[in-house]
Amino acid sequence: MKIPSETTKKNVADNRQKQINGVSRRNFLQLSAGATALGVGTSLLGCKNKQKNTTVTSPDNIEKNTGIKMEKLESFGISTAIATKLMAAALSTGGDYCDLYFQRKKSMWLSLEDNSVNKAYTNIDMGVGIRVLKGMQTGYAFSESFDEKSLLSAAKIAASVANSTPGKIPQAFKASTFKKYYPDYPVCSQLNPNKKLKIIKNLEDKIFKKDKRIKKVKVYYSDSEEEVFIMDSQGRSGYDYRPMASLITSCVAENNNRREANYYRTATRKGPQLFTSAKIDDIANQAVNRTVILFDSIAGPVGEMEVVLGPGSSGILLHEAIGHGMEADFARKKITIYTDKLNEKVAPEFVNIYDDGCLDNMRGSINMDDEGNNSQKTQLVENGIFKTFMHDKLSARHFGVKPTGNGRRQSFRHMPLPRMRNTYMTSGPHKPEDIIKSVKKGIYAQTFTNGQVMIGAGDFTFYVKTGYLIEDGKITTPVKDVNIIGNGPEVLADIKMVGNDSKLDDGSWTCGKGGQSVPVGLGIPTVKVGKITVGGTAQ
Repeated sequence: MKIPSETTKKNVADNRQKQINGVSRRNFLQLSAGATALGVGTSLLGCKNKQKNTTVTSPDNIEKNTGIKMEKLESFGISTAIATKLMAAALSTGGDYCDLYFQRKKSMWLSLEDNSVNKAYTNIDMGVGIRVLKGMQTGYAFSESFDEKSLLSAAKIAASVANSTPGKIPQAFKASTFKKYYPDYPVCSQLNPNKKLKIIKNLEDKIFKKDKRIKKVKVYYSDSEEEVFIMDSQGRSGYDYRPMASLITSCVAENNNRREANYYRTATRKGPQLFTSAKIDDIANQAVNRTVILFDSIAGPVGEMEVVLGPGSSGILLHEAIGHGMEADFARKKITIYTDKLNEKVAPEFVNIYDDGCLDNMRGSINMDDEGNNSQKTQLVENGIFKTFMHDKLSARHFGVKPTGNGRRQSFRHMPLPRMRNTYMTSGPHKPEDIIKSVKKGIYAQTFTNGQVMIGAGDFTFYVKTGYLIEDGKITTPVKDVNIIGNGPEVLADIKMVGNDSKLDDGSWTCGKGGQSVPVGLGIPTVKVGKITVGGTAQ
């Protein structure tokens, strides 16, 4: 079955009207449902635009032999026969592999400021990405229209990476099964916009009540429900339903002509049902405490010193300064310092690091990656030894290994790349209190923001948003305007102690790479590093 463009427009308009009709409170909703633009977009690597005439055929018995879950594919308005026809067109010039990536995503945003909603909108996006591999070369194209002519045009563009005998297409597709790490039903759309508004209004009220010094509060709510269907020329097919909900709040406080600001953010695949009254209380406490503590802060110190990373969100340093260097596309291009470090010692023996897509309801978890591979728990560093890179299909092909379930993409408009999921260090042998006691003079870094990393060398700079002095084995005065500057691999090697309190952070972390953004998770225990350069403002 085909979906004509006018039908697509009508469905989007109907969805928009349903959203608008369901909300009346304060006349706050000026919802806009954005449909994808019609036509074909292309993104090519190693291929030309010129096409030669091809004849596309489809096996007569494909409908009968298929093991595919037909209702999932047909929910996109595509029959198995048409999908197979697309694959035949994509392989018509001799590609040795092809996959079709169908995606539909519904998103909603609400923003509350100065006791009124200042932003509210929805978006619907859908399309298909078509990828063809020929050796290590990639042809890629996408279509935002599901009419057969546009789809075949995209398939032929992706096919231009090759120029030889047509590749074989499977006679049947086997539906893959995946373990589920989050709800597989519409947890976000079950809650109407008025109830979502109530969540953010409740949070705002609680923040104002926590401390009279709070003068301004902003609350941002977003959720999405994404459906992905993948089928490839190896005869595999897979479907994943991916919910996500995020809540971010920032507040400004004033005291004795001094103004300070901070924020707190959280996200989950469980849906907005996670934002219970108790959770809202916790978010309000965190946001207020992080802000008002800054009234007692002093200018940060300057120079090389011991740094203790607090558990949880300090894992952003692990993600950025170390994790990216272990993504296999950088190793394939030989631009990461870890390129030749496999099976070598990169950290003390009590350091163990994982990238894990299998944690229940975590933001970076996935049931399958965006190439149709099972998600898995991958140990990157085992007892201080670097064990493996994170692989997608292309890098696994290059290194002659199996993919690790790290092939991820932002949307159907993008090719998959090796990307992290939930990256964390597990607990070590030391007590957190003993770690603090071991430091005569240093910094305790609790939360970070505004980081920059050079992937190849691993050089980094991070701004410490919440931090404290450590003096004679005790956490003392809060500090502000502090940066830490160093090199990821050197910091990893210079770890002196690892606490037994590993913690996963539930923040709304988003990782950018190659022009693509994907949701990720992270975590770390209390960790002491021998020395990191601290760039403060103290005289």
